[in-house]
Amino acid sequence: MNDTAAATPFARIGGEPAVRRLVRRFYELMDTLPEAYAIRKLHQVKLDSAEEKLFMFLCGWLGGPQLYVEKYGHPRLRARHLPFAIASGEAEQWMLCMRQAMAENITDEDLRAGLDKSLNDLAYHMRNRNDPPVA
Repeated sequence: MNDTAAATPFARIGGEPAVRRLVRRFYELMDTLPEAYAIRKLHQVKLDSAEEKLFMFLCGWLGGPQLYVEKYGHPRLRARHLPFAIASGEAEQWMLCMRQAMAENITDEDLRAGLDKSLNDLAYHMRNRNDPPVA
């Protein structure tokens, strides 16, 4: 097994500085892309708190330090997201921003593809509302 295969996604992505860049870009995209309007309006006007929480969560989720757990306890993602109406459209908008941020910040294509699959599954797991009927 080579070092790349043995390394955590956190190490492969470049540690905390790289995760911070990824998350910062993710929220810049969410804040500016018209296609992300529905997901953006679920957030507070200022994104600082959400950005910091996602950074801390992703560090641990990727195999790095468990910053989120140390500060807030178990993430309980679905429970924490229940107050927000999340259907497939919101999951897709979240992934649109994340995919672009990953494309701009993660050069390792295998890592990016694996993260895309895992994050897409996670985004769809957050759905707590039925999709609106198709007209």
